Amino acid sequence: MSPVLLFVLGVVFVAIGIAASIALHEVGHLVPAKLFKVRVTKYMIGFGPTLWSKQKGETEYGFKAIPLGGYVSMIGMYPPNKEDGTVRPSSTGMFQTLATEARSMAHEEVGPGDEKRVFYRLPVWKKIIVMLGGPAMNLLIGLVLTAVLLMGFGVATATTTISDVSKCQVAAGETVDPDSPDCQLTPAAAAGLKPNDTVTSFDGKAVAGWDQLTEWIRASAGREVSITVERDGAPVTTSVKPVLSARPIIGVDGRQAKDDAGNLLYQDVGFLGIGAQTELVPQPASSVLPMAGENISQVAGVIFNLPARVVGVAKAAFSEEPRDPNGPISVVGVGRVAGEVAAMEQVPLQSRLGALVGLLAGLNFALAVFNLVPLLPLDGGHVAGALYEGARRRVAKLFGKPDPGAFDIAKLLPVTYVVAALLMGMSALLIYADIVKPVNLFG
Repeated sequence: MSPVLLFVLGVVFVAIGIAASIALHEVGHLVPAKLFKVRVTKYMIGFGPTLWSKQKGETEYGFKAIPLGGYVSMIGMYPPNKEDGTVRPSSTGMFQTLATEARSMAHEEVGPGDEKRVFYRLPVWKKIIVMLGGPAMNLLIGLVLTAVLLMGFGVATATTTISDVSKCQVAAGETVDPDSPDCQLTPAAAAGLKPNDTVTSFDGKAVAGWDQLTEWIRASAGREVSITVERDGAPVTTSVKPVLSARPIIGVDGRQAKDDAGNLLYQDVGFLGIGAQTELVPQPASSVLPMAGENISQVAGVIFNLPARVVGVAKAAFSEEPRDPNGPISVVGVGRVAGEVAAMEQVPLQSRLGALVGLLAGLNFALAVFNLVPLLPLDGGHVAGALYEGARRRVAKLFGKPDPGAFDIAKLLPVTYVVAALLMGMSALLIYADIVKPVNLFG
């Protein structure tokens, strides 16, 4: 299969996965709303003109032209001007006008018998469940996909079988022609080790895993030790003398450590000159939650620092600065990464499929965490409004005051429009950056 076709298939795979994730996110809102008897008038995937829709019961289900989200329309999202039905005096002020228009739209489909089926009359805890249903669905999808990735496909794990043998000893960042007189053989090459050899013992000790072998090699610098490998079904024993080599010190964040002056840190360890073959090893169910937690933590870190990271993307997009591979990307960038993964013919198909599943899992965790940000129009903004309503009612009850009623969240619509405009601007910037200077994850 051609690389171009594989690239397209990877993009299509992730596009379908994103569409399904969005659809299920909205199902997370739809189901509890219907369970709580709120009248749901529309369930739509996408925005803009309607491409197809079907009326089923009291709800219209359909698809729209711009597949960049979705929504569920519930009647009575905002309370009326007055609980007694009177109309609050209008104003030419923009903020008041926006709030009044929002209330009008929220109540335009409220018909006879719907008075108790409006969203704003729900108890606070039910409002929170409805609004958290979407992010909860994305978390569930992320967990399921993580389980499929870890327990089904497995994790790439180094084996004790040699994948390659370096011929020459070179300093970091340097290259040497293997056929030149300057090529000083590595201990592995000098000992005659070959790719596909499986290391069974080192210095007289049985080798149980690659990490264990690596530690023994690093600790044996300058000392001649025996090594036994299995080659073509037969044991072969020889001796090697690991040499001292400067290796980068990697921090807990996966990056090379630096000192206080910003200089990269290295350590001298024993070096043999061999690499390990990897294989996918299924993991136990107990590994799913820790992996999901690590993924969520990383996403939360990106979102918490989103303004600074977006500034970094802007600088990279309009200058010669490189993109941060751990920074935010748009749906265009996600599609590009998916296509590049699918087109890597040198990587086994199972590994590529696993990488695509992991990408979708990460996207769902990102959707869940991002939607919990307590700003309208995100789900977290509605949750924050409901929590404020509950706190206000508790305070009123504590001081013996009348119930203040539902919180008029329409008053926050000006903030909503500002946040929405910023999100659209950020999306446009990320799309532009992913076109002119995409993230390079594969070197």
